[in-house]
Amino acid sequence: MLINLQSILLINKMITNLQFKALRKFFQSYSSKIQELENYKTKFEEILKKESSPQQLDNLIDLYHEIYPVFEKELWESDYFDDMLKLYQNLFQEQELLIQESKFGSNHKKQYDFILSIPIADRPEHLRGCLESIYQLCSLYSYGGYTSSETGNGFFSKITVVIVEDSKEPQHIEKDIELALEYTQKGLRVHHYGLEEQYQLMMEIPEGIREEVSSIIGDPSTEKFFHKGQAVTRNLSYLKALQLTSLDEMPNKDDVLFYFVDSDQQFRVNRTTANGDEYVYGLNYFYYINHLFCNKDIAMLTGKLVCDPPVSPSVMSGNFLDDIIAFFEQLSEQKPEGKCHFHPVSKVKPDDAAYHDMAHLFGLGTLRKTYDYCCSMQTKHDHVACLKTFSNRINYFFFGEHLTRKTYFSHMGPFTDITPARTIYPGNYITTFDGLKYIIPFGKLRLRMSGPTAGRLIQSEIGERFASVNLPMLHARTLQSDFKDEYRPGVEDNLNHIDLTDEFERQFFGDLMLFTVVRLCKSDIDINDYNVKILSDTFAIVEEELLELYEQKHNNVLLKCDALTELLNNKKFWWNQNDELTDSMTQVHQFIKSVQYNFDEQSNAYQQIQSEQNRQTRIKKMISSLLAYRNDRDAWDKMLVLLAEKSEC
Repeated sequence: MLINLQSILLINKMITNLQFKALRKFFQSYSSKIQELENYKTKFEEILKKESSPQQLDNLIDLYHEIYPVFEKELWESDYFDDMLKLYQNLFQEQELLIQESKFGSNHKKQYDFILSIPIADRPEHLRGCLESIYQLCSLYSYGGYTSSETGNGFFSKITVVIVEDSKEPQHIEKDIELALEYTQKGLRVHHYGLEEQYQLMMEIPEGIREEVSSIIGDPSTEKFFHKGQAVTRNLSYLKALQLTSLDEMPNKDDVLFYFVDSDQQFRVNRTTANGDEYVYGLNYFYYINHLFCNKDIAMLTGKLVCDPPVSPSVMSGNFLDDIIAFFEQLSEQKPEGKCHFHPVSKVKPDDAAYHDMAHLFGLGTLRKTYDYCCSMQTKHDHVACLKTFSNRINYFFFGEHLTRKTYFSHMGPFTDITPARTIYPGNYITTFDGLKYIIPFGKLRLRMSGPTAGRLIQSEIGERFASVNLPMLHARTLQSDFKDEYRPGVEDNLNHIDLTDEFERQFFGDLMLFTVVRLCKSDIDINDYNVKILSDTFAIVEEELLELYEQKHNNVLLKCDALTELLNNKKFWWNQNDELTDSMTQVHQFIKSVQYNFDEQSNAYQQIQSEQNRQTRIKKMISSLLAYRNDRDAWDKMLVLLAEKSEC
């Protein structure tokens, strides 16, 4: 009884001190705009009239949760976004104080710990942006609260970050270690999981099991411990995450969610404004992901990416050329000294996957053939300045930026809504301990499209327990000024052109693997019944279809290069009559030259795809990997059980 009385007194004191400033301000400021708020305001006042109790605390926590979808709808539709966003964040901070006080309540008040794994390969500035976004997210929304320390070095209680090193350059590794220390001092618990430690953890796995899972995490006797690829490096991070759950200060593995993030992504989303694009901390990722895993039967959850497209430039060149041609055609009708007209009042957002030249393969389409370039200059300027800005960024395309077909966040309803998933976004997925068994396989093949391929296999196995939620992350590959200095596999920046040979080849065979798996999944053939003949026959069908599509794509791209060149070289247009634009036009022609280098029939990339010998070598390895998949998974499951038992000892 004494304990209950003490609890009630604490609850009463806490509620009195809190004052609910954010909630009251929301009611006061928006009741006239949002009809439903009057009912919530009445409900709030009725809860406060009741005697202090754990149930009263639960009811208040529930009230905030019920209000959020109403607030979010208004937030993303309103013309006063900035003011509302600050209030939205304050509401979560208030609710978190209530949650921290509550030791009772229903399941949705449980708070999982998160272990975030971030593979990093020679991209220290990308890593800084990612860590900063995690820090800001924790500061602005307060998920899980903050644990103070007598030494003054407190930390966010429910968040742990693991930097999974895959860099080659010593100076980059040193910078990553410095970033781990810097953000630990700011309040994030950051572990640097270095190359030597990865090797040591691999060697702690019994030799027999280690050999069985070598296709998943590499072979320590032969693997160079840098640039191992995203799949192998990410799978290695599972070992560190499990080790962390064995520490005394960490919760049991069943109370942890494992969150996998790429270094060039941030916990923000983009939105369009009159002054250009804006990047905002508008989603409380941890809160909603926690809620979903507490209340739904999910083993793996994934979200999409916004901003820079998450695909290779080798499959975006065709539509980008369409948009460039349209841009110069529009420019040709404008006076060079005229006020820039590439600032639409209402920006047309591209359709989902509009950036992909072969979106129809994924069952997607676009209603528009071209999308307009939207000038990013905010000061008063003319079309000459606009063209300079455009040309200065046109070659960033080869490093991941699409100037005309960025994707944008769209609010589509409550963040508690989920849909069945079919693709893992390798830089944005979350699992329980049980979900760690669903790996991204075939890492040693070094293929693109590993996420969609893995997603189809996982979907065929667990169905709706593999889900997607509208909590995308910002794909910020080209936001910082020095992104070209950072490592990108398969892209070589040469003096006269940019070489995509490796990435192009990995894209084609990644597509071949993906659409072969898609066809196999649709055939209802159990994965245990796969054999060489079934796989060879299926690969042959898909190979023929893809070769034809890629041939068409190559021809179309080259024709568009010719059309753009003819348009650019027309002497009657003002960009050829202005010496101030010589460098700008050189950059545009450099872009065309790089596209032609990679798409020409004599290009290395094209020759590798057309080579019967190379295709058969690749297909043979893919068949072997698919035949071994089930055994690899069984060995991986066995290893996870072994490591989990070890961590509990």
